[in-house]
Amino acid sequence: MAFVRAGSLRFHVQRLPAAPMTPTAGRGRPLVVFLHGLVVDNLSSFYCPVALPAARAGHEVLLYDLRGHGRTERPADGYDSRTAVRDLFGLLGSLGMGRRPVHLVGNSYGATLALHAALARPDLVTGLTLLEPPLGGPWVENMVDTLSAAALSLEDSPVPAELLALRLRKAAHLTAIADDLLNRTSLIDDIAGSRAFTPADYARLRCPALVVCGEHSELVPGARELARHAPAAELRILPGLGHDVLKESSGVLRDSVLAHLGATADAAVSRAAAVRPRAGALVP
Repeated sequence: MAFVRAGSLRFHVQRLPAAPMTPTAGRGRPLVVFLHGLVVDNLSSFYCPVALPAARAGHEVLLYDLRGHGRTERPADGYDSRTAVRDLFGLLGSLGMGRRPVHLVGNSYGATLALHAALARPDLVTGLTLLEPPLGGPWVENMVDTLSAAALSLEDSPVPAELLALRLRKAAHLTAIADDLLNRTSLIDDIAGSRAFTPADYARLRCPALVVCGEHSELVPGARELARHAPAAELRILPGLGHDVLKESSGVLRDSVLAHLGATADAAVSRAAAVRPRAGALVP
């Protein structure tokens, strides 16, 4: 466990080195950064399904708890996508990786943040893996309604104390975090102010993107629109599944993500080698 200060906040960070015995480890591959979902989610949701396998496959991995989530500090405001992107690149800068190419893997709301980051910094984001990305306007309205109802149910609720009395400490901790985020920060208002992506946004996306959705997920239409308009996007629908593909389909998902990470990393390394001056060449 490590804590890193970026801007005014202290972030909870986990780094996984690339397995040294893999043939491609240490070849200048992009850093793989994982972005989790909202409220009760944190970096741990990625660890076993895809982050650890990615490190074992030769990728250097960074996981962190988003602003206000998990063990990261919880300020009263700043839960909009623009601030989240600033948090991401500020954290990379604090780690001495501010100029390093990255491949972003986002789940649910984290996938939305990954897409915002790729559009904001196409010079650094060389690949995307978007798991169940909520992209359309209806999702914002539905999520705000869901979060508002949850906030009301948690306000002055005895549930955290009751869970502690039952020695269910993890559940009590997650419930307390949810109560804090929903009732004592600007998170719901910031989500309500989110701007929906447009086909023009998708057309500006230049890096390769793998988009994964469950067959029965309500987010499939938005994912199809992204795949139609983004020049290098591939959509993969997992049969029989709903929204939570990260938990429900770890084996199939792991293989798909690792294949995409490997292909985009090799392409990024090849591009970097192509523009690197040869020894003894004249550089203008």
